[in-house]
Amino acid sequence: MATHAERVQIAVRHLRKSDPVMREMIDRVGPCQLKLKRDRFALLAWSILSQQISTAAARTIRARVEALVLPERITPQSLLSLSVEQLRGAGVSVRKAEYLHDLAQKATDGTIRLHRVGRMSNEEIIRELTQVRGIGRWTVEMLLMFSLGRLDVFPVDDLSLRNAIAASYPVSQPPGKAELLELATRWSPYESIASWYCWRILEDEEW
Repeated sequence: MATHAERVQIAVRHLRKSDPVMREMIDRVGPCQLKLKRDRFALLAWSILSQQISTAAARTIRARVEALVLPERITPQSLLSLSVEQLRGAGVSVRKAEYLHDLAQKATDGTIRLHRVGRMSNEEIIRELTQVRGIGRWTVEMLLMFSLGRLDVFPVDDLSLRNAIAASYPVSQPPGKAELLELATRWSPYESIASWYCWRILEDEEW
């Protein structure tokens, strides 16, 4: 069975052949550096924490929360041991503290089964995890891509991805969802890798 790195290489070769615009992106960005984060619970927790704040602010708050649970790591049990007041003291909003507790509680009582999601389809995982308050489809798509290594995910509602596509492809301004999905058919079944390159191109242009 191919490793994740080997599957990524296969995906890149497919994208180079199927899409000349994507081929230019690949040449410009270089090898795909999509690395997997195996701690599924922590990834979901940090996704909640990062919502609607800057990357720098999210990193600062994350470090404070991690310090609160030392020498433990972030787990359902360690998060449930923290009160809303303690989380607020670390810079977490009341609503996000409630979301984190809901995630931890549902992971503990079996409402969500993170140990089993690897055997589920993408849509099954989305239905399972969006039972948690504060977790929507986009957050689960990030888990699919960056933790489970699913290569066929196209987060069509991601604004940065839409902007990157609008800047690189001859599409409507702004492109509609149907148009984006049609464009992504040339990437199938490796939409995740194409999306990664689009994000990197946008970062490069903004820099």
